[in-house]
Amino acid sequence: MNPTTFHKSRLATSIALVLGVAMPGYAVADDAAAAKEDKIEVITVTGIRGSLIKSMDTKRESEGILDAISAEDIGKFPDTNLAESLQRITGVSIDRVNGEGSKVTVRGFGPDFNLVTLNGRQMPVTTGSRSFDFANISSDSISGVEVHKTALASNPTGGIGSTIDVQTLRPLDSPGTKAIASVAAVDDRSTDKGSATPEVSALYSNTFNDNKFGILLSGSYQERESGNQQANVGTGWRSFLGKVDDNWGAGTAEWGGVPQGNQVNRPSADEVYSVPQTTIYKFEEQQRKRTNGQLVLQYSPRDDIKATLDYTYMRNDIDTQYNDVSAWFTFAPSSSVWTDGPISSPLVYSETYDAKQDLSMGAGDYGVRNESGSLGFNLEWEVNDKLSLTFDAHTSDAENKPNSPNGSNSSLSTAGFVRTYAATDFSGDLPVLAVGGGNAVTPQDMRVTGSVFGSARNKSEIDQVQFDGDYTLNDESNIDFGIALTTVDNHSQSVNVQRNDWGGVGKAGDLDPSWFPAETIHDKFTANGGNFSAFTGKSFDVLNKIFMWDFERVRAQAEKLYTPAGYKGKGDCGTDFCPSSDYASDTDRYTEEESQSAYVQYNYRNDWKGKPYDLHVGLRYEQTDVTSTSAVAAYDRADWIADTEIALHASGKREFQTQQGDYDYLLPSINFNIEIVEDVMLRAAYSETIGRPDYVSIQGGTVVGTLANRSGGSGSSGNPSLLPLESQNYDFSAEWYYAEASYLSAGYFRKNVTNFITNLKVDSTIYNLANPADGKKYREALAAVGADAAAIRNWIFANYPNDPSVNVPGKVISGKAGEDNTMIFKIDTPSNGAEEETIDGWEFAIQHAFGETGFGTILNYTMVDSGVEYDNFILKDQPALVGLSDTANVILFYENNGLQARIAYNWRDEFLNSRGQDTGANPKYTEAYSQIDASVSYDLPQVKGLTVYLEALNITDEYIRVHGRAKEQVLNLTEAGSRYSIGARYSF
Repeated sequence: MNPTTFHKSRLATSIALVLGVAMPGYAVADDAAAAKEDKIEVITVTGIRGSLIKSMDTKRESEGILDAISAEDIGKFPDTNLAESLQRITGVSIDRVNGEGSKVTVRGFGPDFNLVTLNGRQMPVTTGSRSFDFANISSDSISGVEVHKTALASNPTGGIGSTIDVQTLRPLDSPGTKAIASVAAVDDRSTDKGSATPEVSALYSNTFNDNKFGILLSGSYQERESGNQQANVGTGWRSFLGKVDDNWGAGTAEWGGVPQGNQVNRPSADEVYSVPQTTIYKFEEQQRKRTNGQLVLQYSPRDDIKATLDYTYMRNDIDTQYNDVSAWFTFAPSSSVWTDGPISSPLVYSETYDAKQDLSMGAGDYGVRNESGSLGFNLEWEVNDKLSLTFDAHTSDAENKPNSPNGSNSSLSTAGFVRTYAATDFSGDLPVLAVGGGNAVTPQDMRVTGSVFGSARNKSEIDQVQFDGDYTLNDESNIDFGIALTTVDNHSQSVNVQRNDWGGVGKAGDLDPSWFPAETIHDKFTANGGNFSAFTGKSFDVLNKIFMWDFERVRAQAEKLYTPAGYKGKGDCGTDFCPSSDYASDTDRYTEEESQSAYVQYNYRNDWKGKPYDLHVGLRYEQTDVTSTSAVAAYDRADWIADTEIALHASGKREFQTQQGDYDYLLPSINFNIEIVEDVMLRAAYSETIGRPDYVSIQGGTVVGTLANRSGGSGSSGNPSLLPLESQNYDFSAEWYYAEASYLSAGYFRKNVTNFITNLKVDSTIYNLANPADGKKYREALAAVGADAAAIRNWIFANYPNDPSVNVPGKVISGKAGEDNTMIFKIDTPSNGAEEETIDGWEFAIQHAFGETGFGTILNYTMVDSGVEYDNFILKDQPALVGLSDTANVILFYENNGLQARIAYNWRDEFLNSRGQDTGANPKYTEAYSQIDASVSYDLPQVKGLTVYLEALNITDEYIRVHGRAKEQVLNLTEAGSRYSIGARYSF
């Protein structure tokens, strides 16, 4: 089958053919072949203990190394968020967004390298990564989650860390009438403006005609209002060798380099130091509305055949508002206090200015909608005693798009030009900013500066057909086989409406002072910061004032006052104060990934000296073709518009490009399991797996930032020819199932990984733009007044007022061809490395139920190590693995007489979360984090089927902190607070 001709119409035809061929066979079936079932009393164990028993049995009976989580009862999963449940599994850690579990890391491999499937089907994502966002799916219709840590030939490829299969409820799996309804109120303590919000869900399942036909319908709706407080170093830290300074005449200078003099403990020439780009305090509010629904129809006219048709719908609307205050460092001559090397950081970084600089206060108000749907059909047919066949097909789509009049991202800035100095103390967890004149700023000082209204639309479509079979050779052995065809189409579009008036527009009095209510800053944080005690001889005025100004009022007034008469803006509203939906004018990228696969697996079961064992030997073939087509904006001029900003002027044209890539692999796997003594399982496995590059990395086209600086511009380019990561995997495990709901396990894993993807910085003169900060006028000014950007610009305005490239009234200096040098762009280009990296580790787990007391515990710990760690002393990208960290969980539970209680402690050690900041190849480390969650529920004896419950997350208000090459180089500190919910669930 040619994958390029596979479309939804082909999928619909395939389903129709299968239905048309298979269904007539039902009508002629011999009803007498159905044997009368004996009536057997079945005792079903539900609740926490039942969930643990079921999960343990799944683990014990698996063909490889696997962990599972099962629903405590129909429609009742251990956590309302699937990621929160998954983090209780050995070796699994999660990333949180706004205090809620979002993506998972398994055995040190990040979200991109863990394949998430829904009922065995690959699902679309719209983030540009391959990671599934668990925040979009409700747990109400989930029956279980299986985490496959070793590979089988029958498993789809893409997960080096694991393959995670999320399984939804099916009506024929639980015959009879089932109905569940639940309501809850959620109190998120992180919000300053929100209130308690509702959660409602319902599920109905029933079977008819002697359990031959089943229907299940479920739906859930959840509102959540949350917030956070952030301290950021925007765009990141710039790193240099110690010999770099600000002496341009000596040839040792780079933009951001610190002077040799006026420093305390300045780094030596052979050390590395970093300087911050800015310090920002940001206060965010968010409203989320999540809607989920699922319809499942099943028909099983005979015991040997079953058809399932299902549709799953997910929608997550997220609205965000924020206010921030920031001081951007201009890299004027600084005076700082430094830590000892070899990685040196400022304990205090300070700059003093000859001319007053801006104290910026920005705001944003925007929204996005994440929406996805999946229509699937599955047919299981036991042809005879030896052969069974399964056909599965689905078409699924997901879209992320703007859901606000202000686009999917918006930022409007105001500023008071009052700043005489800026300094930040980085000695504590919280960076403490001091601004000369900052606390005296008034609403009348504020002027509108730049703005960006962005619209981004990302859509992913997946069409997948899978055909699997199982042929029994004899009592001891069988063969699994199958083929699959998967087509993934990703389409990403974006357009920005950007004003570059960063020097300010208008005059005092343009904006109503009542729109600028003042609030304090540091009472909103619980983290501790420094007090500038390391800097002697000068006192600093710690900034503790922010205007929480009204975004819409200021936007509307600015639009009215600062849109010239007759001017046609780029926004849909006719001005530059709103987003555009003209995606054809900017970045447009389309990627098609077609994969064909086939596998065969031989399974053998027998006894060795009375010890049962099973062996699984498989081979999987994968062939993938990638085609990427892109259209990106082009630029024809560079304008130096403010001290630290050089704006690129769009030409109105676009550049088009088509690139291709392909690869194929043969992937063997061997899994061996033996019950060496009663209730003790030993497992060994070897496999080869691949982890495909993220979708952004395989997009074609080069996209550059619309703002550059004196050191040049930056951008990124995809590479459709990237190969996936290749991994040779070795796994060993010992498991002792010593009592009901109790087991002890220990395991070792080793992965030898090649083809790591690194981003190379490639110097490019794309667009051939003359750089106004690198030419004759600039060099003359530099010699006359030194490296201060404001002084250089003022010198040029004073000495070249009549030059056509100098606009004195507009405060703009444009690049001049033939006089200025061509601007250099540092283009991030992904490529495969030749290095091999070994990741290995140990996993330990114990699950113990204390007899009939109702008490129990789950303890697990994972140690992960890598042969290649990120070297903070090297100032270029490196093939280090992100997400690698040790993890631990401690869970205590009680269940008796209708009362269930659980308290869980989760810990994750520090890990590298990115090899790049906006400043280039500079690392990001997420510091060690722990969280305590608790829940309690009670089955009311007065009303059968009614349960009331209380849940609490992050009850100790822990915060997340990210730093760069050293702990002092803070990048982000986010405080999100705790969350509580109280509710009731009724089942009948």
